[in-house]
Amino acid sequence: MTGGIGELATIADYQFGRGAGEALFGFPESLSVSRSSSGRPQQVHAPEGRLVSFGTDGRFTLGIEGGRRLQAVLEPPAYRVVVDDESEPFVRDGKNVFAKFVREVGEEIRPGDEVLVVHEEGDLLAVGRAELGAEAIADFETGMAVKVREGVVDS
Repeated sequence: MTGGIGELATIADYQFGRGAGEALFGFPESLSVSRSSSGRPQQVHAPEGRLVSFGTDGRFTLGIEGGRRLQAVLEPPAYRVVVDDESEPFVRDGKNVFAKFVREVGEEIRPGDEVLVVHEEGDLLAVGRAELGAEAIADFETGMAVKVREGVVDS
């Protein structure tokens, strides 16, 4: 069967960097994987919530719990878009992040990458998709930096 936890961990390491697969899927006995009728993995859940969805493009989209797990292992500012107090309530509410409010950005981020939106003090605020690359996010005063998929409602 394709799409076993080991394969998914390898894809996560490729997408997010070494250690991501172990962080996301390190305790396979506690995970549940929903699959399509053809057996392709679609979503991976832990008891705490959704970790990832596996797209038909072969890339993961993050759930909040997946974001928390990656935040714990990826060295800052990797795959992070950092905002301050002004943006925090909006981002937690699921609103998109605009470039002018970004304080720091992981230099490896490319358009279309899955990212963590974090407060400058380190709290995870949301997960989403980068609409711009790191250099553009840092340089632009206008434009959407991150299309937020899900905000963290609890502190």
